[in-house]
Amino acid sequence: MINSIKDFKHVFFIGVAGTGMSAIAQYLSGIGKNVSGSDRYFIEGHENEMKNKLEQEGIQCFQQNGEGINNHIELVVVSTAIEDTVIEVQIAKSKNIPIIKRSDLLSLIAKSKKTIAVGGTSGKSTTSGMIFEILTYAGYDPSIISGAGLISIIQQGKIGNAKVGNGDWLIIEADESDGSIINYYPEIGLLLNIDKDHQEMDELNSIFQTFKKNTKDIFIVNQCNKSSALLSASTKNDFSTNSKIEAGYLADHFTQTNLTCQFTINQFPF
Repeated sequence: MINSIKDFKHVFFIGVAGTGMSAIAQYLSGIGKNVSGSDRYFIEGHENEMKNKLEQEGIQCFQQNGEGINNHIELVVVSTAIEDTVIEVQIAKSKNIPIIKRSDLLSLIAKSKKTIAVGGTSGKSTTSGMIFEILTYAGYDPSIISGAGLISIIQQGKIGNAKVGNGDWLIIEADESDGSIINYYPEIGLLLNIDKDHQEMDELNSIFQTFKKNTKDIFIVNQCNKSSALLSASTKNDFSTNSKIEAGYLADHFTQTNLTCQFTINQFPF
């Protein structure tokens, strides 16, 4: 039974080249796990940039034909796109190797760190990247598991969607599309917006209400989005434990000329 990231050393990702899968694979490799994986895009004799970059991070890559599932593997990770008919899933089951969804593994990782979870129907990757850069500049040396590559990490020759820092904080994207956002219990929860996307509004509101409830310390809401603002009522007006803090400012006097934009927040020009 896998209840913690301490419960395994050797882990195999089916579909490791996917954005969400590759980020977690790189993170686990970065904290010392023995990580391997396969992908249908890994074809013998064909160059694959993603495969090369994963291997640079110490991740052994295989074709998706079952050869990578050996007797050392203690955990197999799948995304929602991986079907039970995939040969590696069948082999893992025949060997009684635990199989876990990507989102459940991310939840276990989040429990091992002080976590900032970014939620909302859009803007998660951008905001996660901004928080990462701010904390990095402030000297916190954070970790990140993102849904998109950060330029500052890509410039180091890496994929860019994950980094292991030496600090206490981990930034993750909390996805509502598959409902996995309710599996996270972050120290800080950030809600960007609620707009009809993958689910109906009633379902989305329920999911984000649970996200708010699960947040341990501070829940931050974008006041500019009318639907998310409804979840901003604070239970306390301070930063003590379990406080739910209203935050956010409305930008106004917005003007744009070509690629230059200007606006004010609280009468302060940007």
